[in-house]
Amino acid sequence: MPQPLHSADPVPSLEELARIRGIMDRSQRFLSLSGLSGVAAGVVALATAFIAHAWLGSFGVQGDDPYSPLQAPGRDGALLWDRVVTLLLLGVASATIAITSAWWFTWRRARRTGQHMWDGAATRMMLHLMVPLVVGGLFCLALLAHGLPGLVAPATLVFYGLALVNASKFTLEEVRWLGMSQLAIGLFATFFPGHGLLCWALGFGVLHIGYGTLMYLRHEQR
Repeated sequence: MPQPLHSADPVPSLEELARIRGIMDRSQRFLSLSGLSGVAAGVVALATAFIAHAWLGSFGVQGDDPYSPLQAPGRDGALLWDRVVTLLLLGVASATIAITSAWWFTWRRARRTGQHMWDGAATRMMLHLMVPLVVGGLFCLALLAHGLPGLVAPATLVFYGLALVNASKFTLEEVRWLGMSQLAIGLFATFFPGHGLLCWALGFGVLHIGYGTLMYLRHEQR
């Protein structure tokens, strides 16, 4: 049975209450995310989109559909798998560089602030992040298997947005808004798949740079 506070008990100061709240937040949420990791991921995404656009253009882009070079003409839209595999390898390389840079910037920030890089909150955040990402990756492979490459870029945005919203409860609040923005752009691109690559660059590139800059100024420049 809880004991009532004695009138003589000292009243915690505002600084003590803020410190206690900070300790509780760190135990429940992963707060070492670095804004610079978002900026780096955005730069890598923009470079990847530029390379993909230039490479697809070398095969002759038809109108506003950047995916037409992936399908053989006169064969009912059959995929040219060598070109699909090239794009997949480009995507894997981009993701590897972005994840590596995110890990390095976050590790550097955690070391500077004296926090653990990996704890229970980080584990919970990664689990809630990875489930939608893995499902989204398999869903995109299914789209390719059914000859629908034009929906892959919108699908990556939608599932990435779901992953961020799902994981945001275990990290900084700004991640939720980044996820909601990715969802909005992904849904727009789903209805207008001819602009998929442009929306992909906007979501993974421009939004990440804006989000990372805001995070850096708000949480790392104090």
